[in-house]
Amino acid sequence: MRHVSAEPPAFFRRGPSPLARLAFFGLISIALLFLDTRYGYLESVRQVAAIIIYPLQRAARMPGEALGAVGAYFASQRALTDENAELKRRLVERAAPAQGYALARQENERLKALLDIRGRYADAATAVDVLYAGRDPFAQKLFVNKGSDAGLKPGEAVIDAEGVVGQVTRVFPFMAEVTLLTDKGHAVPVKVERSGLRSVLYGAGAGRRPELRFMAPNADIRTGDVLVTSGMDGTYPAGLAVARVATLERETGQMFARITCEPLAGADRSEQLLVLGQDAALPPRPEEPAEAEVVKKGGRGKGRRG
Repeated sequence: MRHVSAEPPAFFRRGPSPLARLAFFGLISIALLFLDTRYGYLESVRQVAAIIIYPLQRAARMPGEALGAVGAYFASQRALTDENAELKRRLVERAAPAQGYALARQENERLKALLDIRGRYADAATAVDVLYAGRDPFAQKLFVNKGSDAGLKPGEAVIDAEGVVGQVTRVFPFMAEVTLLTDKGHAVPVKVERSGLRSVLYGAGAGRRPELRFMAPNADIRTGDVLVTSGMDGTYPAGLAVARVATLERETGQMFARITCEPLAGADRSEQLLVLGQDAALPPRPEEPAEAEVVKKGGRGKGRRG
């Protein structure tokens, strides 16, 4: 029987022993370390290796950077959503005070205008507050918070900062009824501010504009003309703004033109009004002939004495 050799065939020979190879590469490493430390020969090799390895480093870091970017995106989205919700909440909280400020400013402007008008009529004007509107849908009325206790009387004119509101028609001890100029049974003597043409403005009831009736088709009036009180009735002082001409129809076949007007006063939005006493509506009383003669004689006597 043939003996099998324990030595590996030549094809599988491994070269030097591991110990020899360790010693060889150790010496080479020590030599390279010495040369690099002493003379810096490996710096250029290190630069080239860094350039070659950089793409591999970036490729290895890309998955982590992508995950970080996605996390940062969702975190920023959440932060923006929370901030947006907080800003909306603050906006809602400040909306009511801001709207109240605008309303207060408008009311302040109306009160200033009323004070100016009241100063024009001195003691003949009484400031009142609107309590509520009348419940009758066919009558245009409202009620104010002063009555006979403040000296109000039926027939006195009621105005706001924009113009004529109506007329006091009934007085109670602590409140008064005001009939608006839009009421069907109300009429106001007016004149066209531009041309001075006189007419009468009649109320037409709820939901309808007041009308200028019995006006000739060729009357000197235009759309947009402002109507003011003429003072002919002794109730409204002359020169108060009443309405603006809204529509004008001049039909050849009709005897009178059809003219509708838009009231200037804010009866449906004004909370403060002025009641003008009868002294404000009437012109100043002229001097009596006897009194004028006495004044003249007195002046002549003083002239002679001088």
